[in-house]
Amino acid sequence: MAKIGYRFNPETLSYDKIETPLRKRIGRLLRKFFSSLSLAVVIFFIVSAVIDSPKEKALRREKQEILAQYHLLNNEVSRLDAVLKNLEERDDNIYRVIFEAEPIDEAIRRAGTGGVNKYESLKNLQDAELIVGVSKKLDELSKALYIQSKSYDEIEKLAKNKVDMIASIPAIIPLSLKNPRNRVSSSFGNRMHPFYKTIKFHAGMDFAGAVGTPIHATGNGKVIAVKMIKGYGKSVIIDHGFSYKTLYGHLDGYNVKEGQMVKRGDVIAYLGNTGGFSTGPHLHYEVRKNNVPMNPLNYYFNDLDPDEYYAMINAASNTGQSMD
Repeated sequence: MAKIGYRFNPETLSYDKIETPLRKRIGRLLRKFFSSLSLAVVIFFIVSAVIDSPKEKALRREKQEILAQYHLLNNEVSRLDAVLKNLEERDDNIYRVIFEAEPIDEAIRRAGTGGVNKYESLKNLQDAELIVGVSKKLDELSKALYIQSKSYDEIEKLAKNKVDMIASIPAIIPLSLKNPRNRVSSSFGNRMHPFYKTIKFHAGMDFAGAVGTPIHATGNGKVIAVKMIKGYGKSVIIDHGFSYKTLYGHLDGYNVKEGQMVKRGDVIAYLGNTGGFSTGPHLHYEVRKNNVPMNPLNYYFNDLDPDEYYAMINAASNTGQSMD
């Protein structure tokens, strides 16, 4: 049924009846419907683009939190890396220098880990650059920590060895100079020989004193000789390890046996006047490193203050003739 409408006719001054066909009315309705639908779709997309849904808001917040944690982790890794580099520098320039060990090469400390494709699987992830960067830093840090740990193990062994070495190096005077009867009678170097009256090399130091004065081991070690030695009379030789040996000559008697372990300060013998070349009661004392005679003056650092040390140097330099 057609919808009836009216239109005012100014010529007849009356309303004329107008009938709108159903088809036309349906067309109008469809146009209105699709116009409204199009407007609704446009509004929906605009709103969706501008305003996030609750789920999208939650996901966005979660992503921001994850990125924040990644950044915090990256900063913490960088901080730990700086701390480790400081430890590495101290290890190379202090600890390894003290214990006479070669520094570890940077290429070994900071060697790469894994192959080229180790991080390939991470490159497809969101924020891959950050994730790969943190992963590489963690791997490098892990490798460097392992190298540093092994270095400290080595340093610990060297330190223990150094303690033994410090205890073993001949570092005290072999008899007490607090007794006024004991004195330096001849030093190391070229001296007038008491019998030949020619300048000969004197391989140790002579200490004059009373017969029977206790003689002390100047460092920890093993007694390897207790016997008469030509030119030295009754003698004791101690092997201190670390290439050091000491010889004590012209003794009156022994207080140790061959093979005995002794510590610094132990009484090993007594001052005497034995041996064909001895011109009076005294101790002939030698320090040998790699079997080469060294100046004993350079090793009295454990029981002399600076004034006493310089006084000994002056006393030694004033002796022109050895006692053996």
